[in-house]
Amino acid sequence: MIRSSDAGKKKHSGALILFTREPEEGRTKTRLMPYFSPAQCADLHRCMLKDISKEMRKADADIFVAYTCGDGSDDPGEPAFLRSVMKRNTVFIRQRGEDIGSRMRNAFDDVLGSGYSKAVLIGTDIPGIRSETIDSALELLDSTDVVMGPTEDGGYYLIGMKSVHPEAFDVRTYGVSTVFDETIASIKKAGLSAGMVSAYPDIDTPGDLAGFRRMMRRDPRLRRSHTGRFLATESRISVIVPVYNEASEIGRLTDQLMPYRNECEIIMVDGGSTDGTADLIADMTGTGHGESSIMLLKTAKGRAVQMNAGARASSGDILFFLHCDSTLPEKFTDEIRRVMSMNDWGFFRLRFPSRNFFMLTNRLVSNLRASCRRLPFGDQGIFIDRELFFEAGMFPEIPLMEDYEFSMKMRRRSGVRGPGPAAKTIMTSDRRYGTGTWSILRTEMHMWKLRYLYRRGVSSDRLLRMYRDIR
Repeated sequence: MIRSSDAGKKKHSGALILFTREPEEGRTKTRLMPYFSPAQCADLHRCMLKDISKEMRKADADIFVAYTCGDGSDDPGEPAFLRSVMKRNTVFIRQRGEDIGSRMRNAFDDVLGSGYSKAVLIGTDIPGIRSETIDSALELLDSTDVVMGPTEDGGYYLIGMKSVHPEAFDVRTYGVSTVFDETIASIKKAGLSAGMVSAYPDIDTPGDLAGFRRMMRRDPRLRRSHTGRFLATESRISVIVPVYNEASEIGRLTDQLMPYRNECEIIMVDGGSTDGTADLIADMTGTGHGESSIMLLKTAKGRAVQMNAGARASSGDILFFLHCDSTLPEKFTDEIRRVMSMNDWGFFRLRFPSRNFFMLTNRLVSNLRASCRRLPFGDQGIFIDRELFFEAGMFPEIPLMEDYEFSMKMRRRSGVRGPGPAAKTIMTSDRRYGTGTWSILRTEMHMWKLRYLYRRGVSSDRLLRMYRDIR
């Protein structure tokens, strides 16, 4: 209930009710587990509360928080974080009722019963909400009985009224895709008028997180929000490495990746090596010997086949396709997350260990091609949003030019942001160019010819016969 001293602080005719709970580990955002740990779920809830409270303070309404905390026992606990984030001029009321419908109804009863002519209640699952939407809902109540804000999954994030209408809470089950439609039907059956404000996507499931990340890439405001920064930092990366007869290189790459084994998923896909590469991976990482540090898959030979198999077995939000002979920059995961907060896919700038003039020219041309023509190649470490990768049809399973074809396919897709270039560089071995200026120049001309023929329609099978695999 609202104390008379709190009710006396009324400055506006309308009230805004935040319907939430104290963000406690294991009791909040539980539908996101096990994707997030209980601690991460609580952190996400805190970030969402910070963003929503900022917009609430801009709205033309007095602020109330209908809260619950603890385990539901007689001692509900103290909403310490809620009080800290809502700051001054906020009235706190405890939720009362046996289910979510009765608790919302009682919150309206408490607030409207204290003298307000209208009230709007919102949840905390919509960190992208704007104060303008809240003000629109309050204004709409001047001409309608009930106002609602739908979510894209069939629920609602906002409901407002001028007097308590029990019919608005006559819903059989909350948390399902029919809640909004059932509520509207119940309101109209009672002879009440209903208005609607803008729809927003909410954050309840791992799929919702992916949707919010896509929105972030197109909305700087969301990227700067507490929720946006949290989700960018907590994006999970799957490193996918196709390997074939890489016994001489695999130890060096494994040494680079092992420090990140607790931060990202590492998948190596062997294409039928005959030099013991797969056994070396198992020995060095523990794969196949109890608890594994790196996932090892075995497929038919073919870089595209191997990378697609790794992608299908992965669980990351971002897929990072890495060649075995690459040298990674420090904190490469941070750089990937930074680029992916603004783009749907990206790449590292390329460099070679050689100081030969033609290798330096190759570096310049490769980086310009990726940045200006939006055509990164596989040795630049392509990384991409998981859902987009599968929507795009994965890598074409052709024996050669799979990265070139994939980049051209991505360039043709409308509405895709990127590829975004990383600020750091990835160093790729120059082993396929041989030694000496003439060998380098001859190889570069040969690779240019292969790409030219591919653009002219020559089959990748024929090009493969012309390609010299140094392994």
